[in-house]
Amino acid sequence: MWLPLLAVGLGLAVLVWSADKFVDGAAAAAVHFSLPPLLIGVVIIGFGTSAPEMAVSAISAMEGNPGIALGNAYGSNIANIALILGLTAIISPIVVQSRILRKELPLLAAVTLLAVALNVDGQLSRMDAVILLVAFAGVMGWSIWQGLKDGKDALGEEVDAELKEHPMKLGVALFWLAAGLLLLIASSRALVWGAVSIAQSLGVSDLVIGLTVVAVGTSLPELASCIAAARKNENDLAMGNILGSNLFNTLAVVGLAAAIQPMAVDSTVLWRDMSIMTLLTFALFVMGRSRSTGQAGFINRPEGAVLVLVYVGYTLWLVAGSLGWI
Repeated sequence: MWLPLLAVGLGLAVLVWSADKFVDGAAAAAVHFSLPPLLIGVVIIGFGTSAPEMAVSAISAMEGNPGIALGNAYGSNIANIALILGLTAIISPIVVQSRILRKELPLLAAVTLLAVALNVDGQLSRMDAVILLVAFAGVMGWSIWQGLKDGKDALGEEVDAELKEHPMKLGVALFWLAAGLLLLIASSRALVWGAVSIAQSLGVSDLVIGLTVVAVGTSLPELASCIAAARKNENDLAMGNILGSNLFNTLAVVGLAAAIQPMAVDSTVLWRDMSIMTLLTFALFVMGRSRSTGQAGFINRPEGAVLVLVYVGYTLWLVAGSLGWI
């Protein structure tokens, strides 16, 4: 048992570290090739923050472990809202801008319902994968168009300032791009092997391991960035970060995994995990609205505590179910 545990621990640590280096190298290389800062922010950094989930789910699909592939993606979505947003709101209430209520949240809700519709027949085919990936391309195109149309391009300005503050030579950038990618793949393989071995040793499904240990582990970049934003009183960025991550997970991560290997979807995923994910997504509408005006508001500390308690209850439900207690 100690070797699989070591593989999971080291795999997660290297996975998160290599994803960060991959993003740094890719962003710096993009600057040398004169890509617009907005494109770097939306596409490269967006991919980078979800790189752990993408790598783990892709490797899991290739090795015939659909439980980890789906559990990682949907479990990360649940952890992002209930655990990470909850903890962030406890540290500092999260401002929910009206734009998020009008655009980003409805988009995430629509994407979530699309995922439910594609899973309801108990399988994810390559055609389903194409639908998810085409939707993902559409979301990326829409995000870039919105940024350019608004003219403010806050993300592009932030990325531009960050890259100018930490310049990197092209050779160094390409090195970290390649090294980060190789380490992503290697650490993902180690993590998947360790997770499957632990599941087999404990007699639980790889789905449960994917929904818990793997999902939380691959969400560590989002947790770190959200807590950092809360400490800087930039907690409105936490909401955007989580919504973006969940869009990537639902469309790109699951779409890529299903494109690599079509998979059967256990009915438990639909009625338990996707139901929780959908309810949490729609709960953000309620929490994000002002109680007095019905317009944009904030997620306060008591609501953050409720979210964390929901995650604890959900995890206990998973554990109890895997042990045959319920």
